[in-house]
Amino acid sequence: MAFLIVLAALCFLMLAAYRGHSVILFAPLAALGAVLLTDPALVAPMFTGLFMDRMVGFLKLYFPVFMLGALFGKLIELSGFSKAIVAATIGLLGKGRAILSIVLVCALLTYGGVSLFVVVFAVYPFAAELFRASDIPKRLIPGTIALGAFTFTMDSLPGTPQIQNIIPTAFFGTTAWAAPWLGTLGAAFILATGLAYLESRRCKAARAGEGYGSELANEPAPFDGGRLAHPLLALLPLVLVGVANKWLTGLIPRLYGGTATFQPSVVGRSAPVVQEVSKIAAIWAVEGALLLGILCVLAFAWKPVARRFAEGSKAAVGGALLASMNTASEYGFGAVIAALPGFRLVADALHAIPNPLVNEAVAVTALAGITGSASGGLGIALGAMADTFIANAHAAGIPLEVLHRVAAMASGGMDTLPHNGAVITLLAVTGLNHRQSYRDIFAVTVIKTLAVFVVIAAYALTGLT
Repeated sequence: MAFLIVLAALCFLMLAAYRGHSVILFAPLAALGAVLLTDPALVAPMFTGLFMDRMVGFLKLYFPVFMLGALFGKLIELSGFSKAIVAATIGLLGKGRAILSIVLVCALLTYGGVSLFVVVFAVYPFAAELFRASDIPKRLIPGTIALGAFTFTMDSLPGTPQIQNIIPTAFFGTTAWAAPWLGTLGAAFILATGLAYLESRRCKAARAGEGYGSELANEPAPFDGGRLAHPLLALLPLVLVGVANKWLTGLIPRLYGGTATFQPSVVGRSAPVVQEVSKIAAIWAVEGALLLGILCVLAFAWKPVARRFAEGSKAAVGGALLASMNTASEYGFGAVIAALPGFRLVADALHAIPNPLVNEAVAVTALAGITGSASGGLGIALGAMADTFIANAHAAGIPLEVLHRVAAMASGGMDTLPHNGAVITLLAVTGLNHRQSYRDIFAVTVIKTLAVFVVIAAYALTGLT
């Protein structure tokens, strides 16, 4: 019964998200409904002490990233830089390769360390311009961005700085470059298969005479600022964000050390404020990099941006509020579900799978799917079962680097179910809904999940790491 309650809560939230209802409203309803059926006395304590605590904690850390990312993307749009890059891309690759172009731009930013959520905000104006110019249906944009940002550069390619590739290092004593050949093989499989799928969808739409679409929501305004900027100048803010992020990631810990402490001057408060820099250095780095990117756009495109800055910044902040609240609600939901007895039954049942790598892959991707979060599911799975995974790997002679790569890739598999925060953010930013675009996101999700087992099979057959 406990398991059925968890399953019912998950299915209820996925159905609500798919039908276009607000996750901000339905995530707490789904979570607290599960608590009510488990132990009615815990409804209020779980809501205040767990759901709201995790939700507010997420906003405390990440809302500035959402806001700055949304503003950066809006300024890229208003400056005309997006149109300049699109025009150059069409000239270089041709209109028939619009999907490949967007996937590569997303991959470059993600592998460069830019947050997945920031990539969504920053790339959408490019994608809208390019798909409109190429007469490709707008409904394919979410699947295209998902392939470029949420898959092979998130956790497959060795060295990626995304959190899904960093979490396993603390449990297995590995580095971000663990199992480079397996990671590269998995990335190649995802990229080739994903592009083939999206191209087939584009061709089918073209044969049916379907164009970009009309009466669409959240469309980037056409650029009317006169002559376009040089494409290299238009690319400069994006490159600056990636480079500054990497530079600040190394600089901030050196400047502040392990902790940062200050004494507030407010009367009546004597306790100093202490922050662990190691836990927030990456967030500070992204925020600093986005600020530099915003200043770069303003420096080189002040006139076209200034004319519509008030209106554009309001739209950006509104989008950031919606996206961050959606994702924060998902974090609260996952925390409550993970605290229920039914969730423990799921975790314990996964121990029965005999093959160590398959066991790990299924456990991680299942928990990521239940919680709707790749990093959340990965953290829960490794926190509860890492010792078991390591013991089984040692018994089977499997290097821990392979465990790392399989765990990281599995976390980005079934996490992108309809209630996933990144999926909801992606659809909200692009002005689309689950009915219009989730089919393609799910296809990319299936490809990503299959890639994990391709990597496991490659290791079993060749011993390649």
